[in-house]
Amino acid sequence: MLDLQSTGGDAVRLDVAIAAIKGSRDYQEDTVLSGFALGQSSGFAVVADGVGGHSAGDVASAIVATEMFCQIKLHESALNVGLARAGTVLRDAAEAANRRLAAHVAAHEDTFGMASTVLVPMIRNHKLTWLSIGDSPLFLFRAGALRQLNKDHSMAPQIDMMVKVGSMSAEVGRNHPDRNMLTSVLDGTTIAAIDCPQAPLSLLPGDTIIAATDGLQSLPNRTIANTLMPLQDASSVEVGVALLDALTTIADPEQDNTAFVVIKLQLVDAEPAALDADALPILAMADDGQDSIADTEDQAAAPDQRKAYWYRGQKYFRD
Repeated sequence: MLDLQSTGGDAVRLDVAIAAIKGSRDYQEDTVLSGFALGQSSGFAVVADGVGGHSAGDVASAIVATEMFCQIKLHESALNVGLARAGTVLRDAAEAANRRLAAHVAAHEDTFGMASTVLVPMIRNHKLTWLSIGDSPLFLFRAGALRQLNKDHSMAPQIDMMVKVGSMSAEVGRNHPDRNMLTSVLDGTTIAAIDCPQAPLSLLPGDTIIAATDGLQSLPNRTIANTLMPLQDASSVEVGVALLDALTTIADPEQDNTAFVVIKLQLVDAEPAALDADALPILAMADDGQDSIADTEDQAAAPDQRKAYWYRGQKYFRD
């Protein structure tokens, strides 16, 4: 699935592409909605990753993404002057989505245990803010360097710290069974942690923002950076094609659902790169052929580990 939008503004053009693949999973539990409208230099996206497999993870991500999108649009006028109220709007939207999940579970007992992560990048006046709950990464690629902006609400950071201070070996940490345990999700109960910065990040022409579900992290960060390096002047759709090609190349038989939004900031007077007519079929075909992952030093988790979280005393896995 691909959606391509270009928006114009006073200083930069926001060139946006969206891609989603099912990978090797039986269900597509990722949902992505874009609020980057044509003719505007501002916008937002909602990236939700459902948890629960047969417990309706796909329903959970759809509920969360739809409710948050509607809540943000409903209060969008409060954001027109900038991002001063963005934190309040985003947090209120997350709480509303969480209540909607609780109501759905109460009315449909067969969905007990479903949950969703959520990531919402928002751009206003060349500044970026976000809300993040879960382990979906928000990347900034600038001047050849890739870094993750948001916090990872899983056990991985804590395990990495234990490795760093010497209380756990690197090998044990890399393959720890709890490494992918989620520490915060939307599941209709109290939200354990929300990452929503107080001050926005100033963006520069040439910046590339990638908001993705954790399936993209089948690629080590250095592979993502190397993929983006020659595409700094390319269009967002070309970046999307390249990332999906990279996922196809590693051919992981356990490839998770993957969805992401690519946002490139281009100068208004710069001509956008031409859209290759073959790009759409390539993206559509990327759902096939995921077979194996190369084990690299900066690939934190073993490829066969599954994401899990605790819900009312019960451990649930993301299938």
